[in-house]
Amino acid sequence: MKLGSLKKIAPVKFVLSLLLLLSTTAFAQKYIPSDDGSKVHFVIRNFGIKTGGDLEGVKGEIFFSPSDMNENRFNVAVNAGTVDTDNETRDKNLRSEEYFDVMRFPEINITSTRIDKTNKTDSGYYYFTGTLTMHGITKAIEFPFKAEKKNEDYLFTGEFQINRLDFGIGDKSAVLSNTVNVSLSVSAKKT
Repeated sequence: MKLGSLKKIAPVKFVLSLLLLLSTTAFAQKYIPSDDGSKVHFVIRNFGIKTGGDLEGVKGEIFFSPSDMNENRFNVAVNAGTVDTDNETRDKNLRSEEYFDVMRFPEINITSTRIDKTNKTDSGYYYFTGTLTMHGITKAIEFPFKAEKKNEDYLFTGEFQINRLDFGIGDKSAVLSNTVNVSLSVSAKKT
């Protein structure tokens, strides 16, 4: 190989190496939500008493990088049929057509359209903008959350409120509140 050819190849190799390095650091890392270590909890007032429950079966994918908000995206679901309020009669009722209708709508899904940093002085706080799909109805949702690095993985925690009637969950009731408080703690493993 001639010396002139080597001079042409060396800069090309350098540029390709640089592009490879930049591409591996610029894109968000993929994480898989895990049921192990995750908790989806809700609280609603029933007969004036706070009644809580949990959902399991967390799955989906999360792309997250604290340094590039444009690359971050969340698509996470839970199994609506796993609803557990420590009362089997109530849980069976919640799985019925009147409420979650789990036969037709087996999953509750949350998907981001945008992730932003917040103005909190503590690092690790972000703002979720996206949609919540439940009972076949999709509504816009936004809330602050915290991303906490755990070795190679992340724990994402946040809280928000919904109006159950917006999602066709049950009817108006004098004894059951319309407002549902939801808290998320999602453990996500690096792939």
